[in-house]
Amino acid sequence: MDIKIRRATPGDAVELGRICYEAFGTLAEHHRFPSDFPSAGVATHVMSMLISHPGFYGILGEVDGRIIGSNFLDERSTIAGVGPISIDPAWQDKSAGRMLMVAVLQRAHEKAFPGVRLVQAAYHNRSLSLYAKLGFQVREPLACMQGPALQTEAKGYQVRAATDADIAVCNRLCFAIHGHERSGELRDGVEHGSARVVERDGRVTGYASLLGFFGHAVGMANEDLEALIGGANEFQGPGLLVPLRNGDLFAWCLDRGLRVTQPLTLMTMGMYNEPAGAFLPSILY
Repeated sequence: MDIKIRRATPGDAVELGRICYEAFGTLAEHHRFPSDFPSAGVATHVMSMLISHPGFYGILGEVDGRIIGSNFLDERSTIAGVGPISIDPAWQDKSAGRMLMVAVLQRAHEKAFPGVRLVQAAYHNRSLSLYAKLGFQVREPLACMQGPALQTEAKGYQVRAATDADIAVCNRLCFAIHGHERSGELRDGVEHGSARVVERDGRVTGYASLLGFFGHAVGMANEDLEALIGGANEFQGPGLLVPLRNGDLFAWCLDRGLRVTQPLTLMTMGMYNEPAGAFLPSILY
């Protein structure tokens, strides 16, 4: 196919939203899982936000002037995150996805990111195989978990809204756990009012940019994440992404009524350090 790749523009958002909704919906329905995007309107809103955000690099593929898919690179922090990638169902399995992946990886190389990451739907064998062929390695099995807000307080822990004054200490905490910071996402969370920190004995011991699908969290121990999860008013989007190797945290969530909605896989290319504390990744990485 003669696929032309170009930057996505605000005028493309509606068509990209339609494609994203149909692509994710078709795949999820085939495997009998809920879709990440409940409506074309939600998908269009996400596309519009990503295209307009200066921290994201968005591209699309065209054939004879018809848009057939898109992909994004999160460039807000030290490590780049890939996605969401979506291909029109009529054009799947025709190398369009590979071309869009290669294009964003080339961008990451040009921008000299030390590492690139993504989160993949574990039930989608083709994408798992494609990403592995491109050089990504499986690092962490994840469970997307959703349920009613717990509305609990952990004794000895204080959860509050994060402010600009917390960013430096949160960056240090993230660096101590992952070996890199995620300041771009954290700043967005502070600006939008979704970021939270948890304190023990007056010291910040954990934070979340957002409690939900598009947010990440880190904590010195599971108890810090439990305090953040317990204090959330809701788990935005499809839910939290809980690392399954952290069996204690996974069991804690199950015991409090959260349920698994789908399995996912964290995959990485380039720089990666085994986490030295508790964490929740976002759907971007």
